[in-house]
Amino acid sequence: MSSIIQLLPDHVANQIAAGEVVQRPASVVKELLENAVDARATDIKLILKDAGKALVQVIDNGLGMSVTDARLCFERHATSKIRQAEDLFSLHTKGFRGEALASIAAIAHVEMKTKQDQEELGTHIIIEGSKFVSQDVAVLPTGTSFAVKSLFFNIPARRNFLKSDTVEYRHIIDEFQRVALAHSNIHFTFYHNGSEMFNLPPSTLRQRIVTIFSGKTNEKLVPVQEETEIVTIQGFVSKPEFAKKNRGEQFFFVNDRFIKSGYLHHAVMAAYDGILKDGAQPSYFLYLTVPPNTIDINIHPTKTEIKFDDEHALYAILRASIKHSLGQFNVAPVLDFDRDSNLDTPYHYKDLVGATPTIQVDGNFNPFSEDTPSKQFSSYRKPEPTANWESLYVGLKQDTDEIGHLTFENEEVTSSLFSDEEVEHSVHKTYQIHKKYIVSSIKSGMVIVDQQRAHQRVLYEQLLVNMTVHQASSQQLLFPLNLFFSSSEMELISDLQLSLRNTGFVFEENNTDHIVISGIPVNVTESEVSLVLEQLLSDLQDGIPESSFSQNDTIAKSMAKSLAVKTGTHLTEKEQENLVNGLFACKDPNVSPFQKPTFITMRVEDIDKKFAL
Repeated sequence: MSSIIQLLPDHVANQIAAGEVVQRPASVVKELLENAVDARATDIKLILKDAGKALVQVIDNGLGMSVTDARLCFERHATSKIRQAEDLFSLHTKGFRGEALASIAAIAHVEMKTKQDQEELGTHIIIEGSKFVSQDVAVLPTGTSFAVKSLFFNIPARRNFLKSDTVEYRHIIDEFQRVALAHSNIHFTFYHNGSEMFNLPPSTLRQRIVTIFSGKTNEKLVPVQEETEIVTIQGFVSKPEFAKKNRGEQFFFVNDRFIKSGYLHHAVMAAYDGILKDGAQPSYFLYLTVPPNTIDINIHPTKTEIKFDDEHALYAILRASIKHSLGQFNVAPVLDFDRDSNLDTPYHYKDLVGATPTIQVDGNFNPFSEDTPSKQFSSYRKPEPTANWESLYVGLKQDTDEIGHLTFENEEVTSSLFSDEEVEHSVHKTYQIHKKYIVSSIKSGMVIVDQQRAHQRVLYEQLLVNMTVHQASSQQLLFPLNLFFSSSEMELISDLQLSLRNTGFVFEENNTDHIVISGIPVNVTESEVSLVLEQLLSDLQDGIPESSFSQNDTIAKSMAKSLAVKTGTHLTEKEQENLVNGLFACKDPNVSPFQKPTFITMRVEDIDKKFAL
């Protein structure tokens, strides 16, 4: 039998590797930005068209490459980052696998321009699907420019799996923010379809966070600082009152590399134990510096997972340092309930030394001297004579006779369409069990309604009618609400504004980092507005549906989930009856908007069987 195993051609192997390394345009952005950082660039520009599907371009002013390096960098496992296997345990760069550029070149049209500082001319290379099209000498500025066009042009199946531009753009913003937060000393600029989205000059870490996530973020941040032999921790966590429903602004960086770690996240949540509402997630921006030989990064091609040598110690130190910061800045509650917070020494005064007060003495003062002008200090004031109170009534006409003859209708007049005999007093027909279920009697037996799911169904159908048939009425606010969001969230809200207006929201103005709301739907309270919008943004993380009905359906489901009465809420008899009547007036009362049953029925026969011997 002839041999059947053979080596794959390089371009096929590169396409297979690209399936791991390049999953979407955001993966290209991540790899190119990290290469620019490794090249010691101080100014990096990211340019996108059509959410990266048409163009991803990264321009830096880094070291650049020689002619040989420019050609060699597109080969598989060609890298300048490591030389031998031992270097994997002392990494100081972002990349080290040598797969990214080869994978990108295998599935896109790549144009690279690069020049080193000491050279007069640079190199211009064009590659299409792993095939070198041209290599020329060109006059270029110092640094490197990568332009990746027509991503997945030779893998149509992968291109078809890409989501909408809004979703892909949001993933790109996530990757951009991660790199920008890790390197606050680098100037980053981000352009999308010709518009400047971010301009981040070199700054401190706090300034970089505030610039990316709006100015309102500054008041949320509590600094964290801890230095031990195992790890050095610095960064910021948010105050408990600013916790959100979603896990958007949560960042771990280990040696300036963004990572995801459920174990470390649990340590942060343990530090907030007892001071967060149920389901709330705090924001945090934590930078851990550990010896490179105590971590293993070479686990996954995306390099967002890391193995630590001593995870338990890291867990304890992280939790303790966050707890310490929350207590230090009077964020966490203290046990001394009678303590007057006005008498506390401010934190920035704790190391100051008190100065000795100065004393001034008047040597010429003689208390027995007669010519000393006497000063009388008295707070007593002689009251000025006031007119008699009876003078207020001088000149008034005495009409006591007329008042005495007036008659008043002192009996309450009530009328009824029916006589007392005809009025039937309503009997209490609903009962609430464990503040969760409503029991109501019907002809065949009884019905048990889940109050939360039933209210979701009622609200869902009301909201859909408001958005599709007629615009809902809104209640005007005396003082407009200012709600702050990140740039990606602001873009999402602007796309949803038409549908939100139909539900009853009234928007006064939209700024770069906040919106002003002057009117809200009738069934929404002022305190629920931010929660409703946060939940809506969380539910739309995977993108806004393209069709208008699907978009309205998603918004109606999200708002119904946020506004529905929760399990554990006590309902009055009237509220119980209204909820049950509202449910059975719906078009589809059997299931909630999330296809879960809203009620069950029990017939008298079924109950009789339970009692049968």
